[in-house]
Amino acid sequence: MSNKTITRTQFNFPGQTNFYKGKVREVYSLENDLLIMIATDRLSAFDVVMPKGIPYKGQILNQIATKMMRDTEDLVPNWLMATPDPNVAVGSKCEPFKVEMVIRGYMSGHAAREYKAGKRMLCGVPLPEGLKENDKFPKPIITPATKAEMGDHDEDISKEDIITRGIVSAEDYAILEDYTHKLFQRGTEIAADRGLILVDTKYEFGKTSDGKIVLIDEIHTPDSSRYFYADGYEERQQKEEPQKQLSKEFVRQWLISNGFQGLEGQKLPEMTDEYIETVSERYIELYENITGEKFVKADLTDIEKRIEGNVLGYLKS
Repeated sequence: MSNKTITRTQFNFPGQTNFYKGKVREVYSLENDLLIMIATDRLSAFDVVMPKGIPYKGQILNQIATKMMRDTEDLVPNWLMATPDPNVAVGSKCEPFKVEMVIRGYMSGHAAREYKAGKRMLCGVPLPEGLKENDKFPKPIITPATKAEMGDHDEDISKEDIITRGIVSAEDYAILEDYTHKLFQRGTEIAADRGLILVDTKYEFGKTSDGKIVLIDEIHTPDSSRYFYADGYEERQQKEEPQKQLSKEFVRQWLISNGFQGLEGQKLPEMTDEYIETVSERYIELYENITGEKFVKADLTDIEKRIEGNVLGYLKS
């Protein structure tokens, strides 16, 4: 089944100046401030990349992000110029801000864990007393994270610290904050149309060579966002039952039940072809729920050749 997924790329595009490999995406820098971002089928959980790829995962993430960028470009400018292939996004090269703008409408995940531990302040934002896990906040809160110098884990940071430490200027931060609220508001409306709740998400921003602040990377995908099903949300909250999620949480739960949480000495459980097939189907379900559109499978005969042909065709045009 391995030939039906793309887990690494080794392209050499004309005018290529740099190559960067992220957990899931591979990024090629070209002359003239062009960036080519390829979404692979790699799956990461607990900061560990799984040994096998998930068919269509890269296509799904790339197409959700592309659609959401198009659906929000009237509010916030973004880096995207074209998607010449189902797995590829082409756009303007930017200098990324060294901070992730995490915004939360509900007390879930990391926020809920901190709250349970007795903290009533998250990234400099006071949290009201008496909240239960997955309760809605009175209004969305921004809890930024900065990339740690050492190791892979992001660190919570307050707005004040970001500005005092000179990570982002006060003027630029005001724009990031404004853009984050606008994108989350639009994302919430899009989700509501699909019977979903956008619980929390993160946005990344960069500056183009002419100093314009734009949205970069991905937006509103199941890898960067948490969604709940709106139907039955209230009843589940009243009974203090877990919410029905639409994110890659199901993979984390499977790993935990198989004794893996990314800790030292733990062995990755083997993912059978059958299990990988079910993960692929879940991602397709995520795509259809989030976009409200039927998923059209790309040709998997020779993914690398397909990508290379489409990108070269775009660059020549």
